Parts: sequence; structure tokens; C-alpha cells
Amino acid sequence: MRTLRFHEYGAPLDVLRLEDAEPPDPGPGQIRVTVQTCGLTPADWALCGGLFAGELPRGIGLEVSGTVDAVGDGVTGVGLGDPVFGPAPYTGATAGASEQALLDLWFPRPPGLDPVDAAALPMAVETAYRGLDEIGVRDGTTVLVHGAGSTVGYAAVQIALRRGARVVATAGETYADALRAMGADVTGYGDGMAERVTALAGGPVDLALDAAPVGNALPELVRTVKAPEHVLTLSDFAAAEQLGVRVSFGTGTTQRYDVLGAYAELASEGRFSVPVARTFPLEDWRAAVELSQSGHARGKLVLRIG
Repeated sequence: MRTLRFHEYGAPLDVLRLEDAEPPDPGPGQIRVTVQTCGLTPADWALCGGLFAGELPRGIGLEVSGTVDAVGDGVTGVGLGDPVFGPAPYTGATAGASEQALLDLWFPRPPGLDPVDAAALPMAVETAYRGLDEIGVRDGTTVLVHGAGSTVGYAAVQIALRRGARVVATAGETYADALRAMGADVTGYGDGMAERVTALAGGPVDLALDAAPVGNALPELVRTVKAPEHVLTLSDFAAAEQLGVRVSFGTGTTQRYDVLGAYAELASEGRFSVPVARTFPLEDWRAAVELSQSGHARGKLVLRIG
């Protein structure tokens, strides 16, 4: 099978190779899928750079949608040919950016949910749901979602609204109108952001979730709340330590992949989405990496495998 993987750590464009490898065999409790689509995330490039280092070679691609083609011992409730999606493990010699991939955790892909849209869900939904849980967003709270035009931020706005929260969002023009149509109050980035947010909210917001790429926005976010611990960042861990802001990362977090099935059903009904910016055939992976690392993807990037 064709697979995209690296044999040494470094910049993705320098170390990734599209090459042939033997398909992995599913172990107990695993399934193997014929991959149709694979979502790309910043975590893929971090793995190339040495995050969670381990035995090499190592594959990339942490979000998979496909059809079951083999099952391991003890697997029940799923059969060959069934459409599924889920997060791919990152510790093997190959991962999701392959013609065949293993899954430890999977969910049925509902009828009507395109494989591209399914592959966009796992990381965005899990990260957004976990962040909102950890910061305590619930019915009646007012929450600022910073970086609402990112895939995680876009998901977080929808999840928070479904919980009954009032949402103030910061976003660029690409998704500002869509976010307003959902029910969020939206303002842009840049100078005066804290003042604009508190004006929209009628005072300090209760909580703030930073879903944007690493930048210099955390001091502004702290100004939108009553105390720094009311802010949680999903990315800017260095600044968080200096400012007293909470972080969501590491062994103390509880992953929330358990909600993926429910959000897939909502997506199939047109009631939830993660915006997909572009799709690429597997052989055009370099263009996908370049666009992702440019910071101008403006949505999910997905590889079409089969």
C-alpha cells in the first residue's frame, strides 16, 4: 500500500516520504479500514518534529474515514465493508495517510455524511468539546471563543451554543457571517479586541476559550474576563504559564472522542459542521503541507486516498 510517513525527525516537507509499505494487521480490538479520506492537522507536523517521539518510521494522518476491510480478535458490532470514521493511532509505522489504516476507536459513518466531512470531525470535535468541558461552559454562561474561524473554534462555537451558552466569537471575514447565522456575536481580531468583546457582552465574559494558533492574543483575552483562570488556551502554553491562564494538554486531560458518534449524526442532518477548505489527492501531499503551514488554509485540509 502507499503510505505517507517519516524516517527521521524534522520539518514535514524535508522528512515526509510517500512510499510503499506492507498493510498493517489489526491486533485484538482493532479494525483495519480501506481509507477514503484523511484529515490533516497541526499535530501531524508536530509529530514530524519529534512530538511523542518513538520508534521510526512513523506515519501521519490522525483522522480517517473509510470502509472496514479486516477485524481483529474480539471485535464485534462491525462487519467488512461497513463505513466508519475515527481517530487513527499515531504510534505505528504507518497511520491514516495510507491506503489502509488501523483504528483502535471508530464510529459508524451515518448515511448522508460524506467521507470528506467525516474525516474533518475527530480532532476538531474532541478538542473543542474537551476545552469547553474543562473551562466549565454550560447553559447560561457567556463564553468568548477566540479563533472561531479555526476548525476547533468553529466547532466550539456550535457546541457551546448547543449547551445553551451565549457565545461571543473572534474571527476573520471568511466565516464571520456563518458564525453570526449560528447565533454568535462576532468581532474581528487586532487592536481593541478586548474592548469590542466586552462591549458586545455588556461587560466581562464569564469564560474564554483560546482556539487560535499561537500568537500574542492571551493578554487581550485576560482583559475580557474577571480573572486569568477563566481563560483556557488550547495552543499557547508558554504564554499561559506567564499569565496564569489554564491549558488543555497532557496527561491530566480526559479526551472526549466518546461524543463523535453524536456529532456525526448531527453533521449528517446538516446541524453541525467543520469547514473543509480544500481536498488533495494523496500524491499532492506536499501542496497540502505547504498550505497548512502557510497559516492561510481557512478551514480543514483533507487528503483523498481512495
